[in-house]
Amino acid sequence: MTNSEIIEETIVFVKETLLNAEGGHDWFHIQRVFNNSILISKEEDVNVLVVSLGALLHDIADAKFNDGDESLGPKMAENFLFSINVPIETINHVVKIIKFSSFKAGLSDGKIKKKLFTSKELQVVQDADRLDAIGAIGIARAFNYGGFKNRMLYDPSTPPNLDMTKEEYKTSTAPTINHFYEKLLLLKGKMNTETGKRLAEERHQYMLDYLEQFYYEWNPLSFKKHS
Repeated sequence: MTNSEIIEETIVFVKETLLNAEGGHDWFHIQRVFNNSILISKEEDVNVLVVSLGALLHDIADAKFNDGDESLGPKMAENFLFSINVPIETINHVVKIIKFSSFKAGLSDGKIKKKLFTSKELQVVQDADRLDAIGAIGIARAFNYGGFKNRMLYDPSTPPNLDMTKEEYKTSTAPTINHFYEKLLLLKGKMNTETGKRLAEERHQYMLDYLEQFYYEWNPLSFKKHS
């Protein structure tokens, strides 16, 4: 099977698996991350097959939709890739990307966090995924998920938690606006590649502009917009 055929088989598998997924974590999210990954890869010395498979399978069984089970996604991806005879070294690399690409994977659990795995391919997939969490798409996804979880839009009496542990992040029920400060506005500074950093700049500024407009519309009597 050629690399192109492997990718096509994987696309079919992902589309079928995520057919009824929440709108911010569905096939179209995967497609955007895949496209971002290919774009970034053009400027990086990476194994494009590993990047492609990592992007396509990174959310195949997101833990937050599977009772917090962080082992399910890597195992599903591993089983699928074995079934289509992908080389074992490629499978192992892709599984590690799935395990370590998420934002919460970088949060402390109360102990010193060790950097267990990194690669250029992981960095590309991370940047591609993070780009889809910011800007106009990121805002849409944040409020879509907030609605899915029946969260408040905003509560001035509930400040963001800027020092969350991994467990606190996973169990948070805070208003959606808090998520901007607890994650989305932090992502620009966590980009790995030069392309990722460049693309993040505009999306980051878009979120800042959006928040200013949000606070103004929330209470125009007390919020003064910048001219």
